[in-house]
Amino acid sequence: MRSESKICQNCKKDFTIEPDDFSFYEKIKVPPPTFCPECRSQRRMAWRNERSLYKRTCDLCKKNIIAMYPNDFVSPVYCKDCWYSDKWDAEKYGKEYDFSRPFFKQFKELYDAVPKLGLWQRSTINSPYSNMCGECKNVYLSVSVVLGSENIFYSKSVDKSSNIFDSFNIQESESLYENIECEKNYNCQYVKLSRNCIDSYFLIDCVNCSNCFLCSNLRNKEYCIRNKQYSKEDYSKEIQKSNLGSRKVREALIQEFDDICLKAIYRYANIIKSVSSSGNNLLNTKNCKDCFDTCNSENIKYGYRCLNNMKDSMDIFFSSGSEMLYEYTTGSLNDYNVKFSYSAMNHVRNADYTESCVDSTDIFGCVGIKNKKYVVLNKVYTKEDYEKLRENIIKQMGEIPYIDRKGRIYKYGEFFPIEISSFAYNETSAQDFFPLTKEEAEKEGYSWREPGEKIYNITVDSMSIPDDIKDTKENILNEVLGCIHEDKCEHQCTKAFRLTQDEFNFYKKHNIPIPNKCPNCRYNERFLKLLLPRLWQRKCMKKDCTNEFETPYSPDRPEIVYCERCYQQEVY
Repeated sequence: MRSESKICQNCKKDFTIEPDDFSFYEKIKVPPPTFCPECRSQRRMAWRNERSLYKRTCDLCKKNIIAMYPNDFVSPVYCKDCWYSDKWDAEKYGKEYDFSRPFFKQFKELYDAVPKLGLWQRSTINSPYSNMCGECKNVYLSVSVVLGSENIFYSKSVDKSSNIFDSFNIQESESLYENIECEKNYNCQYVKLSRNCIDSYFLIDCVNCSNCFLCSNLRNKEYCIRNKQYSKEDYSKEIQKSNLGSRKVREALIQEFDDICLKAIYRYANIIKSVSSSGNNLLNTKNCKDCFDTCNSENIKYGYRCLNNMKDSMDIFFSSGSEMLYEYTTGSLNDYNVKFSYSAMNHVRNADYTESCVDSTDIFGCVGIKNKKYVVLNKVYTKEDYEKLRENIIKQMGEIPYIDRKGRIYKYGEFFPIEISSFAYNETSAQDFFPLTKEEAEKEGYSWREPGEKIYNITVDSMSIPDDIKDTKENILNEVLGCIHEDKCEHQCTKAFRLTQDEFNFYKKHNIPIPNKCPNCRYNERFLKLLLPRLWQRKCMKKDCTNEFETPYSPDRPEIVYCERCYQQEVY
């Protein structure tokens, strides 16, 4: 079998399907894709709303809740307790399949009728303000927090960690503030691309370091400042010269740290203990190609945030402990052979085109189904009737395909069209990774939601927030603080914000000044420091080296990027 070049029906660019790709498609019995990998990623992300949250009421118990669906949303929206309860049954919304109409039109009608889970949560405790979280406790305004994490605030992609504030991509760590892409750190602030570091500030690409400050590319060091070695006593004296409890002092240090980051040496990609793998932020992977933020997985292609023994899958986002997934996004756990689906929450097998289904087998075009077998459009059949109906629907999807507003054709083998997503394009992760203007989105046939008017009674403006944490009294918890950006930025600024008791306690304990930016602005500034999940072909930047590699550092970025050999020679 040979490679085959195709033209993406969305962006009209060429893309290549490799022989191994064809083997996978044959194995799971699906046709090859007609969208390129990047457009497939964009399409899946446009079904995932992480951070656009709204106040509303549960349509079943009527209590006030926070949800990712506004009050004017077309579907009923339930709180977590009601949605997981036996007070309702998705089967009652079941529909007969109409072979005279495209599948996606029928799915959309069912999709709009079945109640939605207000916030995507699975086995969470005391986390009513966080979305896309599972198996965690005490999580606040954070996203994708899983695997037993606890006390997580304003963060994203956190695994097996506790007491994490304003951080991104964290594993097995404790007591961190403003860390990005770190593993097994303890009591660190402003640390990037580092692991096994303790009691340190402002580090970039450091390993096994403790009590280090404003350092880069260090290994197995202690008591270093600006990469210079100090004694324990002298280190303590130097650190005490900087009043880290002051926002002004920290802002000056952040500027210096940004300069240090520009002068640091970067490995072509952050790939650790991995074999035959490509992408970035990979740990303990094998045969993972074009994968990002992935660990403990094997035989994955085009994956993003794949965790905890993911296997033999392609085109998947935010998945854990599952096998044989294709064109899938959000929250799989112990699933098998699930295709073209969003939120097959756990123990779902042999499923196509499902949304928020649990503990079910052999389902097709289902929404909210729990503990059922042989289901099509939420209607239960016998095994024989189901298998025959499924086969006939797949055939009919080719004969009467869905055609969207831009003329893109959707037969069996394509993920859900963006235009039938519950969310406006600018509410979803697609806007982070594939940003569009309102005009560009509407031209593509995608919906757009204008932000609601922000009316707050700010009681302490940004300039009046105390500069030093030692001057900050606990009564600040009663105040509404103004964001310094005043909604004049492009960060979905909320203009105002409040502090929680846990947050205030953390700032006091770790000598951190109260922020003068709202959580949205802090998140977006952090996000801009990340590498997007894409690869470029580049040459090593070390003089006289001719090695080439695939890297997430685009050619227009300012970092100094080395190949593996030159990086090892320089850093170790």
